[in-house]
Amino acid sequence: MTLDAGMGGCGFVSIVGAGPGPADLMTLRARDRLQRAEVVVHDRLVTPEVLALIPPTALRVYVGKALGDHSVPQDGIHALLIQHARLGRQVVRLKGGDPYMFGRGGEEVQALQAAAIAFEVVPGVTAASGCAAAAGIPLTHRDLAGSCVFLPGHLADDDASHDWQALARPGQTRVFYMGVQRLAQIAQQLIAHGLAPDTPAAIVRDGTRAGQTVIATGLSALVACAPGYGPQPGLLIIGETVRLSPDFKLPR
Repeated sequence: MTLDAGMGGCGFVSIVGAGPGPADLMTLRARDRLQRAEVVVHDRLVTPEVLALIPPTALRVYVGKALGDHSVPQDGIHALLIQHARLGRQVVRLKGGDPYMFGRGGEEVQALQAAAIAFEVVPGVTAASGCAAAAGIPLTHRDLAGSCVFLPGHLADDDASHDWQALARPGQTRVFYMGVQRLAQIAQQLIAHGLAPDTPAAIVRDGTRAGQTVIATGLSALVACAPGYGPQPGLLIIGETVRLSPDFKLPR
């Protein structure tokens, strides 16, 4: 559906990916939709410089989520989008990264479809590609990694939730969203299923942003030297392409 479908008195919802942080990494379409918005329902990881693009007349609704702290339940977010659209407003659901990459965009689309609300999805640069590029880590490489797998960090909480043996096979890059907190469990599972303990691995925090930090070394060494989990966004990347990062250092 296009933005025109929401004109003429009917409300419309744009589910917009804000990208990994900086406003200049948003798409032109995302910026356009944000600047047209009458209501913006936004997440925690959307940066202040992106929020500064919201028209001063627009209503802002914060629905951010952090570990163990969801300001608004997901069903409540669905209800907000539907409510404002039924009032005839141009609504932007603003998400960090890409709406369809661990962003619950699919669930929100289902809710809008069930309520017969017109909508569109505006893709964004997801954390995996943004953070990896900023850290100098190719997600694929002809000689090192023919595939890339995106995974949620919480799968380490359930030993039976994934085929760890397949994930430990060589020739792939593994990207764990929300993986920093569970680094030790993830490493334990991969090594137990055959991955070499010195496989290159990296934590990228605040990727693409001014405060970006990268720790890149062997997987076992990374477990030993990784900082504690904190509120800033972090991505865990495991695979041979991490070796190409200028921040990669072998333990002494």
